Amino acid sequence: MKNYYLSSMITACLLILSNGIKAQNANAKLNQVDLIKQFVSNWKGEVGKDTTAFWNIKSSGDGLECTFKYVTIDKIFMEGTQQWKYDKKTDKFILSSPNSGMDNTTSGLWFTSRNLCLIISDIDNPEKATYKIETEFKSPDTFIQKTMVNGSIVKTVTYNRVKN
Repeated sequence: MKNYYLSSMITACLLILSNGIKAQNANAKLNQVDLIKQFVSNWKGEVGKDTTAFWNIKSSGDGLECTFKYVTIDKIFMEGTQQWKYDKKTDKFILSSPNSGMDNTTSGLWFTSRNLCLIISDIDNPEKATYKIETEFKSPDTFIQKTMVNGSIVKTVTYNRVKN
C-alpha cells in the first residue's frame, strides 16, 4: 500500500510540474525590445541583378535608427532613413520612413519567435496589408527576408553582416 501511495504521489507531482512548465513556455512573452537588437549592425544584401542594398542600423532608445542605400552598377538609385520605435500599447515596433521624394510609409514589426519577425504594411489591419515581409535570423550574421504580396513570395533576399 505504501508503494502504491508513493508511486501515485510521484506521478501526480510529475504531471503537475510538467503541465506548469508547458504553461510557462506557452505563455512566455517575447521581449520585443531585446529581440530587435539583433538588427543592430551594418548589413549587405544582393536584391537583384547588379543591385545591392546596404543597411546601417543603430540603437536609439527603445528602438532603432536606420539608414539605407540601394546601389546598382556603382550608382545610388535610392537612399533614406527609417525610425523603428517601440509602441508599448501594441507591443510592436512602428516603422516610419520620412524620406523626401518618396512616399512616407508606416508599417509594423514584431517578433513571433526569437529568430522570426514580421513586417506588415498595415499594422491596424494585417489581413488587408499590401505586403508582408518575413525576416528569419539564420545566425547572428545572417538573416533572410521573404517579401510577400497577396500571400505569394515575390522576393527572397539574404542579408549578411558587414564586418568592419
